[in-house]
Amino acid sequence: MADQVQPMPSAAGQPDAPRAEGDTGRMGRFPERGKPVITGINRVGLWSLYIKEVRRFLKVQTQTIWAPAVTTLLFLVIFSVALGRGGREVLGVNFPTFVAPGLIAMAMMQNSFANSSFSLLSGKIQGTIIDLLMPPLSEGELMTGIVAAAVTRAVAVGCTVALAMLLYPGVSLAAAHPWAVIWFGLMGAAMLALLGLMASIWAEKFDHNAAVTNFVIAPLSMLSGTFYVIENLHGVFQAISRANPFFYVISGFRYGFLGQSDIGDAAHVAGAALGLLAFNGFLALIAYRLLKSGWKIKN
Repeated sequence: MADQVQPMPSAAGQPDAPRAEGDTGRMGRFPERGKPVITGINRVGLWSLYIKEVRRFLKVQTQTIWAPAVTTLLFLVIFSVALGRGGREVLGVNFPTFVAPGLIAMAMMQNSFANSSFSLLSGKIQGTIIDLLMPPLSEGELMTGIVAAAVTRAVAVGCTVALAMLLYPGVSLAAAHPWAVIWFGLMGAAMLALLGLMASIWAEKFDHNAAVTNFVIAPLSMLSGTFYVIENLHGVFQAISRANPFFYVISGFRYGFLGQSDIGDAAHVAGAALGLLAFNGFLALIAYRLLKSGWKIKN
């Protein structure tokens, strides 16, 4: 037919790759079949996915950002009244100042998990997951976009919670080691974002996701030393607490504000920081392999 693209003969008289007229009126050669057009990182696609995920939680920011700030502030009020009366001090500071960093880190981790665990699961349930699988995005780019958006929400929640806690009398959020605040905050948010992504791959309905939140994430958050120091626990429970990765996030984040924590001295805190980096790398590898296999996504 006249409107079909005809192969152009090469200099040797053999049929060459088909040519087509481009927008500029010049003849352009199509790439060979199976040869990728986009090489390296698809920056435009990755940025588009990130902005899509960020806009998704910003559209309901009353629920995703401001509500966690109010809830966390209520935690601070309740536990300060119940446990912080009589000028009680922990690690050399008053109880509200001690518990505030842990509550900020806990809110950041829980909201990071909530954001990433909703992305793929909502697509599977609503039948729109094809919008994430069809674009020219690799598994690594898909994982990076979802995790980065979840970390962005965690940072927004953390800043909002911190501002709300500054209104509470007796709370001081002066940072003794800003690097620890940034590092442990980002590592904790990334860790829960990766766990949320894996949960959304595994879950087939919202009940499954809620079960992970209620029976795994919430208990690990509450038993991570947010409201106490593990020195007050029995030796067995201290060992259990030290096996909880949430404990190192909470205590390291608190170290950034107070200059001390129940992890140990500065060398132990540095070791915990490197340990969280290695653990997040391990989680990222698992999430990448799950996305690569297409388990419960492409079938």
